[in-house]
Amino acid sequence: MMKKYDLIIVGGGVLGTFHAYHALQNGLQVALLEKNRRPQGATTQNFGQVVPSGMNTKWQTYGRESLKIYKEIQQQFDITLRENGSVYLASNHEEVELIEELHQINKNNQYTSVVLTKEECLKKYPGLRSDYIEAGLFFPEEVTVESREMIHRLQDFMVKHMNLTYFTNQNVISCEEVNTTVKVTSSSEEVFEAEKVIICNGNEFKNLYPKLFSESDLEVTKLQMLQTKPQSGYQLPGNILTGWSIRRYEAFTECASFSGIKSQEDPDSLQKKWGVHILFKQAPDGSVIVGDSHEYADAKHIEDLGYDLDMNIDDFMISEAQKIIDLPTYDIQNRWYGMYSQCKTKDVFQETIGSNIHIITGIGGKGMTGSAGFAKENITRIFNI
Repeated sequence: MMKKYDLIIVGGGVLGTFHAYHALQNGLQVALLEKNRRPQGATTQNFGQVVPSGMNTKWQTYGRESLKIYKEIQQQFDITLRENGSVYLASNHEEVELIEELHQINKNNQYTSVVLTKEECLKKYPGLRSDYIEAGLFFPEEVTVESREMIHRLQDFMVKHMNLTYFTNQNVISCEEVNTTVKVTSSSEEVFEAEKVIICNGNEFKNLYPKLFSESDLEVTKLQMLQTKPQSGYQLPGNILTGWSIRRYEAFTECASFSGIKSQEDPDSLQKKWGVHILFKQAPDGSVIVGDSHEYADAKHIEDLGYDLDMNIDDFMISEAQKIIDLPTYDIQNRWYGMYSQCKTKDVFQETIGSNIHIITGIGGKGMTGSAGFAKENITRIFNI
């Protein structure tokens, strides 16, 4: 006899997995369906930076809740969490003005940040160039995870200790309400039933409800990243965000000086053309991840982004990174791109089909930081808990 679940979640990325986590926390019977043997989307192709500091006020609330959740899980099971904080490195007086304004905003929001002098930055971050840095803004509560491992360890924990039922290699091709039940069918003709279904499909828009996604304001972003060879005897702690991050992240749009500073930027620069802002994060093996770029296409034209890595973008990112931090080596051992979906006019895509099928995607670059906190609230809303 077919088992009926309280909730089926389609999509084993970070957004779907944390919806499963909070449903299980509330005593629900949950099945998580992943189309691949292991999740391979944006959840595993990003920096692994958990940085509420970069979010607007609404999403910072979700991000701060996410930090608590990550840390609670890490105390029970190693999901690769490292607590070394985040820093924004300001390279000129305009960026210094923005970090000082953000520091005051966070002070009002009771979120700890510390303004660092040039000398303090140079002492704390080895290799940081003195001709780049003017000041920094440090967030001590923020963390990193290893994106290619975290989601798998989290799912292992949930299976072993939270009674998650996890099905892999289940490419869902049909989801429909039948009376009071939702039936989910995979391409292998397996059928699953639940009271409710949540679809966290990332940028997979062709299997389920393709017309809905084609007519939406969803777009797909392609990001290029690089990984150096291990840096011998060198340590770079935490999440390193730079001047272009200050000029890009949503948190800074709430600063009084932001619009005036942005209006003076060159719209024809390569940085604007490729959507580059420079980030650094050291992996446990000593290598350093550098990136990233942003290219966009509408959901219905995802193929326009192509499948290749643009070496001009990579070369540009390396040359700009070298102006910021003198790493022992910039020899590259790995290059890749990630793709995530986001909305042009909303902060996340949510659509309910009938009464019990809930589509939740298009969280953009907020997924690793915001999903845990957002999913907690969303499960409460969907189930009226």
